[in-house]
Amino acid sequence: MGEAPRRVHFVAIGGTGMGSLAGLLHARGVEVTGSDEGVYPPMSTLLAQWGISVRKGFRAEHVLEARPDLVVIGNAVRPDNPEARAAIDEGFRYLSFPDALHQLAIAGRHSVVVSGTHGKTTTTSLVAYLLYACGRDPSLLVGGFSRDFDGSFREGQGPHFVVEGDEYDTAFFDKTPKFLHYRARSAILTSVEFDHADIYRDLEHVKSAFRSLVEQLPTDGLLVAAVDHPQVRDVIADARCPVLGYGASLDSDADWRATRSKADADGTAFDIEHRGEVRGRARLPMHGTFNVENALAALVLVESLGVPLEQALEALPSFRGVKRRQELRGEARGVRVVDDFAHHPTAVQGSIEALRARYPGCRLLAVFEPRTNTSRRAVFQQRYAEALAGADLAVISRVPEVPLYSATGAVGELLSADKLADDLVAGVVRACALAGADAIVEHLAATCQRGDVVLVMSNGAFDDIWQKLLTALEASA
Repeated sequence: MGEAPRRVHFVAIGGTGMGSLAGLLHARGVEVTGSDEGVYPPMSTLLAQWGISVRKGFRAEHVLEARPDLVVIGNAVRPDNPEARAAIDEGFRYLSFPDALHQLAIAGRHSVVVSGTHGKTTTTSLVAYLLYACGRDPSLLVGGFSRDFDGSFREGQGPHFVVEGDEYDTAFFDKTPKFLHYRARSAILTSVEFDHADIYRDLEHVKSAFRSLVEQLPTDGLLVAAVDHPQVRDVIADARCPVLGYGASLDSDADWRATRSKADADGTAFDIEHRGEVRGRARLPMHGTFNVENALAALVLVESLGVPLEQALEALPSFRGVKRRQELRGEARGVRVVDDFAHHPTAVQGSIEALRARYPGCRLLAVFEPRTNTSRRAVFQQRYAEALAGADLAVISRVPEVPLYSATGAVGELLSADKLADDLVAGVVRACALAGADAIVEHLAATCQRGDVVLVMSNGAFDDIWQKLLTALEASA
């Protein structure tokens, strides 16, 4: 690996992983520079707090003037990017983000990789928090803002490095999934569904990526898997390492089960059973079956690493969670405004169910922004109608007519927000499609009643719709 770099330049520093690694290296005393087309909260705020300046736009001189020992190239960077080209053509040492993370931070530690279509960020944060609270002093890098660590990374002195493992490809010069580069010794697999339609052709293509992760695990490693999900069972069928299955469904036959779940305003309580024996009762300050599964996976994993289950259960109620996961942004005019990162239809449906449990009896207004390369396609047109049917009222942001990136061939039909709204209305859910945050805020401000809960689901900045809505509600009080 050579001598540790003293100056590192990040091309597309604004990504959650890229920015987090930049922060980790900066905290070590490494001179960090970076550039991007646009950096948005929370990463823009974090980079500013850490004192890392970001140059706007991509220009070859950003690399040439910095004269870095290493250039880290993000996976959103195209082959014609002037900074990437300058690094390669001028002979600078360069790495993809996953390779840089492994070489500079994970190598030599017990790599704990949390993977799956859903729940990665929360489960990664849970594993790291439980290890930390139980005195194991782990390192962490996660694709979100962990409230327990006041950021997206930490560098501990313990043996474990906990990392969120994304199945997206690595870089324009390396099309393998990112999670393969972290060399997992222990792993969690939360779920397997079709996603990332810009790089995966179909569900089988997605499953092949996860199979690669399972195959890579050493024979003396460990896989904690959500075996209630048929696609997960399929992916892990030929695992060479020990597998600990977990589940929360009523008919689960997993070795580890969450049973007798009961939700209240403050969270969810559930029993933990191991092969029919109740091992304890958990208290999770979160809602939704998917979060119960996430917590169970984290508890099972940390016990496998030597943390007594009783000690982990004592720590669990103090978990503070991750920003933008069922985050209450504020309340105005008696209306609560909740922010959630959900964008896949399964996550949308799960978030609505979780808010029902958290605010029983309240009218739930769901706002959805189709923003990802997958959600903007028509592939989940009907699934979104089913997912949003659990709301009392739904507002869908119209999909902008801009080109979609695709590595799998021509892009077909786009999601129709208007058809989605019509399908919901036909199913007796009040719904409409509107263009832009301002129009949605105006509609909601005129529609909301005291006691309502507004759930805004987007994986982007959404023109700061949360604050705009709170401001509009206050103005009309």
